Amino acid sequence: MGDGKNARNDEFQSFMVGRWPRLMRTAFLLTGEQHAAEDLVQSTLERVYVAWRKVGAADDPEAYVRRVMINLHARRHRRRLKEFLAPKDDSGLVREVAEAGDRIAQADDRGALLTALAQLPARQREAVVLRYWEDLTETQAAEAMGCSVGTVKSNAAKGIAKLRAVPGLADTVTYGGRK
Repeated sequence: MGDGKNARNDEFQSFMVGRWPRLMRTAFLLTGEQHAAEDLVQSTLERVYVAWRKVGAADDPEAYVRRVMINLHARRHRRRLKEFLAPKDDSGLVREVAEAGDRIAQADDRGALLTALAQLPARQREAVVLRYWEDLTETQAAEAMGCSVGTVKSNAAKGIAKLRAVPGLADTVTYGGRK
């Protein structure tokens, strides 16, 4: 009987260790702040651990965990939507999470992009993060956000339009491999 529990614990630990960097990146892009991202991932994994038998048996455990994270994030910030801006450090730049091999972290204009992303409304930010950073399909993003595909399309389009309107940011973005 204990062997089954140990096997589930090992499976959960393996999942957690393997997905931690990606979950942290998603949480950071949702929250805009490293400590809040760490708290969000930790709270998400606490909830997932309790239900690991169900989560581990799901067709796509990572999508299940992502959905839990988005729901937790939405609950925490539903009342404070207007205050949903990333905190700045002393130099005025958004604090960042460094991840080895992360091409976004290597970009010179990452600070400007993260600052602009932090100013989007929560739903637009979620749609942009899930579609363009997590590279989810519209259907997967809709499932993760708990909304329709049309809502994802609308929020992503509005979010991208706002990001493109940021002075100087549009010049640094490549479209389809070209500047």
